[in-house]
Amino acid sequence: MGCGTSSRQEHSEYKPEKTVTVTMLQAFKSAVLIQRWYRRYIAQLEVRRRCTWTIFQSIEYKGEQDQIKLYDFFSYLMDHFTPSNSKERDFICRMFTEEESYKDTELEKYCEYESIEVPDFYKGPCLSFPIMPDHAAALVEAFKLKQQLHAYYVLKLLHETRKHLKQLPNITRISTCCSKDITICGDLHGRLDDLFLIFYKNGLPSPERPYVFNGDFVDRGKQSIEILLILFAFLLVYPTEVHLNRGNHEDYMVNLRYGFTKEVMKKYTVYGKKILKMLQSIFSWLPLATLIDQKVLVTHGGVSDTTDLDFLARIERHKFVSTLRPRKKKEKTKQLDANSTQGGKISVKEKSFSFEPACIPQRSGSLTYSSSSSFLPNPCKDKRSASSPTTMTIDKKEISKRVRQSVEEELEKCRRQVGFSESYAEPTSSNSVSESDSESNETQIMDTNDKERKQIVDILWSDPMPQDGCKSNTVRGGGCYFGPDVTEKILQKHGLQLLIRSHECKQDGYEFCHNRKVLTIFSASNYYEIGSNKGAYVKLGPDLIPHFVQYQASKTTTTLTMKQRVSRVEESALRALREKLSGHKSNLIKAFKYYDKDSTGTITLNDWATALESVLNLRLPWRMLRPQLVTGRSIANGLLKYTSWFDELAVQQPIREHLHASLLEALYRNRSNLETIFRIIDSDNSGLISFDEFHHTWKLLSSHLNIEISDNAICDLARSIDFNKDGNIDINEFLEAFRLADKPRNGDR
Repeated sequence: MGCGTSSRQEHSEYKPEKTVTVTMLQAFKSAVLIQRWYRRYIAQLEVRRRCTWTIFQSIEYKGEQDQIKLYDFFSYLMDHFTPSNSKERDFICRMFTEEESYKDTELEKYCEYESIEVPDFYKGPCLSFPIMPDHAAALVEAFKLKQQLHAYYVLKLLHETRKHLKQLPNITRISTCCSKDITICGDLHGRLDDLFLIFYKNGLPSPERPYVFNGDFVDRGKQSIEILLILFAFLLVYPTEVHLNRGNHEDYMVNLRYGFTKEVMKKYTVYGKKILKMLQSIFSWLPLATLIDQKVLVTHGGVSDTTDLDFLARIERHKFVSTLRPRKKKEKTKQLDANSTQGGKISVKEKSFSFEPACIPQRSGSLTYSSSSSFLPNPCKDKRSASSPTTMTIDKKEISKRVRQSVEEELEKCRRQVGFSESYAEPTSSNSVSESDSESNETQIMDTNDKERKQIVDILWSDPMPQDGCKSNTVRGGGCYFGPDVTEKILQKHGLQLLIRSHECKQDGYEFCHNRKVLTIFSASNYYEIGSNKGAYVKLGPDLIPHFVQYQASKTTTTLTMKQRVSRVEESALRALREKLSGHKSNLIKAFKYYDKDSTGTITLNDWATALESVLNLRLPWRMLRPQLVTGRSIANGLLKYTSWFDELAVQQPIREHLHASLLEALYRNRSNLETIFRIIDSDNSGLISFDEFHHTWKLLSSHLNIEISDNAICDLARSIDFNKDGNIDINEFLEAFRLADKPRNGDR
């Protein structure tokens, strides 16, 4: 009895210990499962985030590439198209040959400000010159209160800024010291809140807080002019502590497409054209780079294998008002005028040509993009140089006849599509170039202007790549991709240890590459969408060790969970992608039918992904994006019903029943190109263009895109958007009328 009792007591004593052990084991297993689930969850969010980032960047770079293609087309017309009558000549000259720069006296006279009166009821900020620190600080506070600086003060500030910039070298040389660090900021792109946050965290510019702003102050954002005025004010207050570099968006041709021109004309309707003309000159006088302690090079884009800082320092930078359009020689302009008075002939000089689908030969320099080599013999294909891959060195005699015939056919086709139907006689023998002359011309070195322009384009447009080498940046369409070996070569050549550049949005606001010898700094937070990226600036002391400060200028992001931030940014990216898909519907249908050999109306998902990339060329992971773009209702037996899939894209288009579907699709797909051409034609910045100008615009665009659009279709389109029937078309109403919008989905309210 006693033993039995003792045994039961011992058993009862050990039971709690065993229970605790089991409980701990279960808790440990649960913790492992939760950790595994969380890691999988975070990994899935990261995949979605990276896909979203890829969509945004691909669409952004595709837009830049389209912009450069458009201006290559403009330059092509400049080089090879001579109007046959005064009407055509006036139209073409107004678009492409308008004087890019005034002489100093002419510019000052055109943009004079003394006659502008400031009304008594004006309550905004005021400036007096020479400008003082408290005036610049007051300007910052005024802009925080959404006040606007009067045009009188704007023009006066721009005049003084231009005078100062003209005295600066191409490469600004500055030094650190023990008592102060140098703060370097990247792209701001019209995000005024980011500039305010930088000043809040780091302090206003002062002798103790020098700044370098590395270009791209304007475009995309809505407060570009305010950023410029603040930076210019502090530049005049502290000329040795505030330094501005030129970016690729400090270019009036780029501003036509990405919003800055529109912003200025909206805020300063009366004096906007004068302000833009003065800014056009100011941008051309901005320094191209900053050198810190002779060891750190700060430039907007990057370098190439031909970058030479000594040569760059000697360039007359103000000659290049726009890097998108080469300067035309006066002799050539005179020759074109002479030809136009002698019957309007097209003169073609045989040089090294490369051909584009829209009959655009690649210019020398660094603004390049992928071209077709279908005109060339097979052995000549893919023989492209790194610095200019679309220009090929080949045996001239082998294909001289083919080149000459192709050029003549493409020129005549282009002329017919543009709408100028008069026939043209062949150039006389006195204007022709013999094969021997063309061969000698091909072996000549690029003239000085082309060399200088290439140097500038490379430092404003280039991007780093992980592989060695230097090749054309076909993704952006301008500059080059440079590898670690190119970085090492340039740094060693000039005794440098670090290259700081901007030009690319980074999710953390900064990123090292090339063995930490290239640093990208980007200061516009929430660049693509709220929560898409952080902004950052970098501080350098005498030791030249970078110290970073990150931020996000939106209070909304602090209240959102990680999943909510990713979902919000992802939806914005998918919306933009759906617009792209809708704009290419006809071409996509053709591609789908190519894979649908039996005309079943269905294709495999692999063929769907291949067709999308072949049409859009966005380099996106389409198979990974399939769950977001394809719903179950469009899939039957593992095959995609591609006709019904377009109905699932959740994009609605404005109804224009009397317009041809192909014309509407071309319009949606090329809204940015249309707006750019419209704003070039609208020389007085009134926002209105005539029916005749609208007709010429479409003809030029159809020639550029190599599409056929009938005159009747264009007339129907013009009448449909002339809302007040006054014979003019309002650009903004036109663009708004044809904006793509999300279609309400089930459950949306």
